[in-house]
Amino acid sequence: MKKILVPTDFSLQAENALKVAAQIARTYDCEIYLLHILEIPIQQVDPMSSYNNLPEAVYFMKLAHNRFLKLKEKKFLKGLKMHETVELHEIFKSVFHSCKKHDIDLIVMGSNGVSGLKEMLIGSNTEKVVRTSETPVLVIKNEHKKFKVKDFVFASDFKNDNKSTYKKAIDFAKILKAKMHMLMVNTPNKFITSAKSKKRMKAFAEAFDFSNYTMNIYNDLSIEKGIMNFSQSISADLIGMSTHGRQGISHFFNGSISEDLVNHAKRPVITFKI
Repeated sequence: MKKILVPTDFSLQAENALKVAAQIARTYDCEIYLLHILEIPIQQVDPMSSYNNLPEAVYFMKLAHNRFLKLKEKKFLKGLKMHETVELHEIFKSVFHSCKKHDIDLIVMGSNGVSGLKEMLIGSNTEKVVRTSETPVLVIKNEHKKFKVKDFVFASDFKNDNKSTYKKAIDFAKILKAKMHMLMVNTPNKFITSAKSKKRMKAFAEAFDFSNYTMNIYNDLSIEKGIMNFSQSISADLIGMSTHGRQGISHFFNGSISEDLVNHAKRPVITFKI
């Protein structure tokens, strides 16, 4: 992991995310790419031209640059290698282009807790980033003066198409030196026997060279509640899960679950796209 993208609207939530990104970057010698999106119709603007139809757009671009300069003066960013970008597209497209252009390894985004991503000033499309991003997305709710992950819950239905995301989760756990808690949630409508659940998880565990894990089956009224309640019961530091766009994976993580969990979980959440 060498490059981290942090979309920012210069809000408190975005700064909380940046503080976590800074800790990760300092520990693992990463570069941080700051991204600010101007959500106004400025596609026609050419800052190098002597004339344009939207001079206020140029003003906002300069204002964003000045805010970047002030942000970079923060003590927690001292000594880190930083890059800044102002994009003119909607947030989903801007994040996608930035990840491709700079070969980003991790996106770190802020959220203001229970109200969720829809309340972020950088736009409701943030949920679309979480749902569809090919790059892992780490969502931060609160300020973490010390971001340390000892216990990492990875929730899944442990079907074969989830193996690619499980591998990504293992790689992340290894980087953080965290214990992985494999979790399968049973609900009244989608009940699977313990024997079948354990068989699925064991197949996943044995497919990879990773031994720092536990296997867990948790019964609850919904998958979302089961993930949150289990994570609380072990005081987990991080929740990980798969996303698969709107199509979903049968009944599991069909788009809305990943978004709801990101919105409602009090703990940091990281998503991996299949």
